[in-house]
Amino acid sequence: MTRLYSSISVETILSASITSSQTSIAVAAGTGSALLGGVTLAAGNVDQFTVAIDPDTANEEIVFITGNSGDTFTIVRGRAGSTAITHASGATVRHVLTSNDLDYFNTAIQPATLTAKGDTYIATAAGAVTRLAVGTDGQVLTADSTVAKGAKWATPTALPSQTGNSGKYLSTDGTNTSWAAAVATLNVTFNAQTGTTYSLVSTDLNKLVTLSNAGAITLTVPNGVFTTGQQINIQQIGAGQVTVVSDGTTVLTSTGATSTAPKLRAQYSAATIVCTSSNNFTVIGDLA
Repeated sequence: MTRLYSSISVETILSASITSSQTSIAVAAGTGSALLGGVTLAAGNVDQFTVAIDPDTANEEIVFITGNSGDTFTIVRGRAGSTAITHASGATVRHVLTSNDLDYFNTAIQPATLTAKGDTYIATAAGAVTRLAVGTDGQVLTADSTVAKGAKWATPTALPSQTGNSGKYLSTDGTNTSWAAAVATLNVTFNAQTGTTYSLVSTDLNKLVTLSNAGAITLTVPNGVFTTGQQINIQQIGAGQVTVVSDGTTVLTSTGATSTAPKLRAQYSAATIVCTSSNNFTVIGDLA
């Protein structure tokens, strides 16, 4: 509970007697607010305001007020070494500072516990607080359940050197961190072909191969030139229809009428040839 105090509390009296087991008291009408002396108790019995009933007598009992409604108070009996007993109507009720309060402050963490710039308080268990000495420059506070204080100052894992990595970005596989080449903006380049036959070459990767001839054109996909995931774009820009064929060992698939030798549908039709696995390709696009 949070201990609350007032320097302007005004003592009052019980308006009715209480037994040793009662957990509420009522004070003289209109005096409850003055007894609290400006203190507001939070809902839920989370605060305590200490009073003595029959103070300075053999019947003195210390109680904690934890809630109130006007002149009626919810109390915790027999605090600070005293005993819950019966009190008569008219018994004095006075706000007091007890040895229990003084012990509380005496055992509370004192500022002198922190001995160096950057020191901090840390919990080692519920209700147990101690000093965590400041770390060294560049260290960060890191949770670590294996150490007694549950946290420690530690040097963060160093990043890979930036030397020679201009234009790259930092990448991680979940365990290790490294610099990776930045993804460049891909501008399409062209390979213009005007003959009736053409066999793709490695430099056609990611290019647009344009095919233009009045007559039919045969485009051959060779073996051993491209690897899985690579692609080549093609477009028929002339009147001659383009047929994509194997070199005899490559395997072609497509949605064209002739799936193993697909044709571009018409002038300006285009398609992409994708290497799906070693020596296997699929043709995707505007096919006849």
